[in-house]
Amino acid sequence: MPLTIPDYLLNEAGLSERDARIEIACRLYDANKLTMPAATRWAGLSRVEFEEELLGRKIAISRPTTEDLKQDLDTLRRLGR
Repeated sequence: MPLTIPDYLLNEAGLSERDARIEIACRLYDANKLTMPAATRWAGLSRVEFEEELLGRKIAISRPTTEDLKQDLDTLRRLGR
């Protein structure tokens, strides 16, 4: 089902259609509702361009989990031997 945003709402928000797509994609990524690949497709940008948009909004590009940290520490311990 397509989503339609009326021109008057975009004008009221001061956004072009392109800007709105990017803003929505960034906010959905930030809320963990979209993965990076899905958000870049929604925004119509390359991954690098999308990451630049995230950085401009001070949204973290990478969100390591506690499990990621544990795995990294285990790897560092093994490499240190």
